[in-house]
Parts: sequence; structure tokens; C-alpha cells
Amino acid sequence: MERAKIGIVTGLRAEADWLARSGFMVRVGGGTPLGAEAAARALLAGGAQVLISFGLAGGLAPGIAPGTVLIPSSVLEGRIIYPCDYKLMEFLGGSTGAPILAAPKVVATAREKTILRARTGAAAVDLESGAVARVAQSREIAFAVLRAVADPADRDLPSAAIDALDEQGRVRLGHILRSLLREPGQIAGLIKVGRDANAAKTALQSHLARLPAFSA
Repeated sequence: MERAKIGIVTGLRAEADWLARSGFMVRVGGGTPLGAEAAARALLAGGAQVLISFGLAGGLAPGIAPGTVLIPSSVLEGRIIYPCDYKLMEFLGGSTGAPILAAPKVVATAREKTILRARTGAAAVDLESGAVARVAQSREIAFAVLRAVADPADRDLPSAAIDALDEQGRVRLGHILRSLLREPGQIAGLIKVGRDANAAKTALQSHLARLPAFSA
């Protein structure tokens, strides 16, 4: 299968740009379940034959460092389990084992992460993979997930980092600056978030560069 038939849903506009340069079909979900669902449907309408949920994730399992690449075996959404496609996982580098959790909103605190880990056994959490899995299942096509951890399980996210993307997957600088003006103490935490997000993006780019041709 040509890369041009592999549809990738990603949260960030910047990610979409270098994914497209790698030959994939890409749509930006803007980091929300609704946006991801719309992006997945648009990819299928445009001729995509498989779907991949791609981008950053929040760590749930202790000890998973920022920049760790995950290829989960399944997506958990509520009580529903969506198994990822074996061949597609092999194309991405082979499953890393534990599932990923689909959440309706950002999981911002270490306490929330600990609770979700205990309840689900998931290695990480993101906002888009559940929607991508749902759309893929409804059309009976293969899907998988390629994500990198951007914030570890033991760290709280600063308020400025929550809802930081617009619908086009671009960083809302105004939102971040207003949040920093209200709470200047966030600056150190926000610097850590930026550093770890860059580590995750670099890991994804390196991983992407090593992908072979995909044979369905």
C-alpha cells in the first residue's frame, strides 16, 4: 500500500506539515475528540484505506519518560476496547504492549493519572485515538496508534498548557500569555512542558523516518 493511502490524524498543525512531507494523507484534529472524528471521516472520504492516530500523549504508567514512543495494542474508551491492527502495528515498529486510554478532556494532574492507571492498566492517555478507532471500526478498516509521551505520570500540567490548541492545531499564544499573567508561578512548569513536548516530537520524527513501506 502506498503511503498516500495511509490516513493519519494528528493534533498539531506542525506535525501535519512534516507528516505530509513524508508522503502520508494527513488531517488535523486539533487535539479534541470531535476534531479527530471529523478528521478521520475526511481522510476516509479522501480515499484513505487505513487510519493512524498520531501525536503526543500523557503518561499514565510510572517511569515512562518524555520522548518514549508508544504503539499500543488497543484503545480503551469507557468500557469499549478497540484492538489495533497487527500488520499496521508491525509497520509502525511493533506493539509496545499496553493499551492507550481515550479521554474526553486533558488529564492534568498526577493524582488523576494514578487513578486512571489503576482503573485501566493503560500506559498513556490522549484525546484523539478513541475517535479514530471508533470511525475505523464503523467502516471496518484497520487502524493503529503511534504516540510519544510528552508529560510523565508524576507531573501536574500547568493551567496554561490546558486547551492550548485552536481547532486548526495551532498553539493559542494569547491563551497561554493570559494564563501566565494570572499565574506567573506557572513559568517553570511550562518550560518543562515545552522541553518534554520537544523530546516527544523529536522521537516521533526519528521514528517516522525509519518506517518502511507498508504492505497491507
